[in-house]
Amino acid sequence: MLPVAGPGAPQGKRILVVEDSKFQRNTLVRQLRDWQYEVLEAVNGEEGLKLFLEHSPPLIITDLHMPRMDGYSLVKAVRESEVNYTYIIVISGIQEKESIVAALGAGADDYLTKPFHPGELEVRLASAERIFRLQSQDLLIFSLAQLADYRSRETGNHIRRVQHYTRLLAQALAPVEPWLNPARIQLLESMSVLHDIGKVAIPDAILNKPGKLSKLEYSIMRKHATIGGNLLKGIYEKVGAEPLRVATEIVLHHHERFDGEGYPHRLAGLEIPLPARLVALGDVYDALSCKRCYKDAFAQEKCREIILSERGKHFDPILVDIFESLEQEFWAIRQEYGEK
Repeated sequence: MLPVAGPGAPQGKRILVVEDSKFQRNTLVRQLRDWQYEVLEAVNGEEGLKLFLEHSPPLIITDLHMPRMDGYSLVKAVRESEVNYTYIIVISGIQEKESIVAALGAGADDYLTKPFHPGELEVRLASAERIFRLQSQDLLIFSLAQLADYRSRETGNHIRRVQHYTRLLAQALAPVEPWLNPARIQLLESMSVLHDIGKVAIPDAILNKPGKLSKLEYSIMRKHATIGGNLLKGIYEKVGAEPLRVATEIVLHHHERFDGEGYPHRLAGLEIPLPARLVALGDVYDALSCKRCYKDAFAQEKCREIILSERGKHFDPILVDIFESLEQEFWAIRQEYGEK
């Protein structure tokens, strides 16, 4: 069915309702229109998937038991084809606990029990809005991080690659590192993009100089870690939010070395915060494998050789061992997010 918009429906509040019961569907659509949602209606999963692929609504409410593709299959199909994250609420009878668990396992985010109460629906939608706000925050963080990369003639793909390298290392380390639960891994992935934010304060002549920096120029370049770290530290001390603490550790310490010969504080070993140790390896790998104003890109084997040679020197030995086991995946990321 064609989308039906409530009067003055705000941009971005589009929602897909998939329900074979005409009464249930009309009840949901009527309530959603009252809340100024733009509503897409479908009577089964097959029709719902077609509308999803055409319109990419950020929200879906779907029944589970329908003809011509049930809700479970629809949820799986959406997860396989979505570009941006879609928040999916499934509708189920109050006695169908096993159905709800199965739907959540298939990729649904939340559930609504029949017969639903408007207040319950409102709470579920509020949860979705919180997720969308977090996504917007991540986009803002990424955009701010790109400021530094634009000035140093690197593309946004640099910070995308570092994000992926950080996530790979963190996921592999998680079984032996209790701190690395899924939420913190996602947090690390988000905050890693800020690692070079302090470069916005470094002069262009130094930032983009072809060839080797002089001793004075190098001392100025090194200040980017302290500048960025102190900026975030000041905000963290006022706000006290965990993401800012993690971001501060990354920005301030991602140039420390495991042997204590790094900067700015010459921390050694496990004195270096884990987030900074993770990002450090990914950042150096990216510098090795990509062209910079001062060097050409190194071949895959050369990058691998250099990282392995720095085990226990520049990098945490455990992370180098993980890198060795994932080196092909690192290179695949380098290829997928190469410079345009």
